[in-house]
Amino acid sequence: MDSSELNQGLEGVSVAETSLSRIDGEAGELLIGGLPVAELATNAAYEESVFLLFEGRLPTAAELDDFRADLARRREICDSVRAVLRRAADEEKPAMDALRMGAATANLGTGTDSSRETARRVVAVFPTIVATYWRYRQGDDPVESREDLGHAANYLYMLTGEEPSEAAVRGLETYLNTVIDHGVNASTFTARTVVSTESDLVSAATAAVGSLKGPLHGGAPGPVLDMLRDVHERGDPEGYVRAKLDAGERLMGFGHRVYRVRDPRAPVLSSAAERLYAESADEDFFETVRAFESVAVDALAEHKSDRRLETNVEYYTAALLDGVGVPQELFTATFGVSRVAGWTAHCLEQSEDNRLVRPVSRYVGETDRTWTPVTDR
Repeated sequence: MDSSELNQGLEGVSVAETSLSRIDGEAGELLIGGLPVAELATNAAYEESVFLLFEGRLPTAAELDDFRADLARRREICDSVRAVLRRAADEEKPAMDALRMGAATANLGTGTDSSRETARRVVAVFPTIVATYWRYRQGDDPVESREDLGHAANYLYMLTGEEPSEAAVRGLETYLNTVIDHGVNASTFTARTVVSTESDLVSAATAAVGSLKGPLHGGAPGPVLDMLRDVHERGDPEGYVRAKLDAGERLMGFGHRVYRVRDPRAPVLSSAAERLYAESADEDFFETVRAFESVAVDALAEHKSDRRLETNVEYYTAALLDGVGVPQELFTATFGVSRVAGWTAHCLEQSEDNRLVRPVSRYVGETDRTWTPVTDR
């Protein structure tokens, strides 16, 4: 069957009903579990946000304690997985390759769990996979997780072996909450498609990692940081912007497929970064970040008057993750550490009222060919 109407990239096509997040691209609004992203991100522990997506409500204090403890118990990986991650590190594979390899092993040594238990396991183990790979890349042994530390704090601890500051933990937690879910984006659609075949959540999460790896989806914060460091060293934000635009080059961190105004996640991460850098010796770098945003938005409005290219989530992600001490090579993998909760929540939601995802295509090939034997070709 051919589609009578072509929607390349499925743009504007509704493929699911969800209660997990709502995006208003024209107004620049994002709700996660019914809460404005700014309220959730700045107040919740990451475990509260995960519980909200999994259960449809915020937990009580007792439920949060139990949920946090349950996630902490599911963090460990076995020696076989460590061996894979060590091999990936020894061969200098990118972090997203290592995360994909590790994600595929998430149910090793866990027995036969229900879908909800598997979802918890996948969320819990992602930081361990990334941190273990990174320690090996640095020539160090992995750091064992600590059940007394929350999800965000433990991730930073496993990366460095040092207990992180409260400011760094709050900064990372704000980031993890901010990007935990965002409608049916490419990786989330991938996960829902996989689980719609009645496949398992580990397979769905692994496929989603593959989708996130692509630079058009999760790969921009690293280049944004390179750009910002370059601008800071030059000390001329306006000159940098003008030179880039005059050369017809793109400014990373501006413009979004969905939002026609400033990405509502940008001010959340901007405020978090401002608080973090106020206590840092690198405060002058953040002043450059602020100045560059203002200059860039004005210049883009002038050069691209037919398009609205406002600040997106990746711009302040770069400054915030760098400030909390996440290595640049792990930016996209850290995005995955957060978004895996959204992926698995969507998988659970898809399974509640499942229908196999099966789009159609419009055929544009030949229709009048006849078979020619190989001897006559």
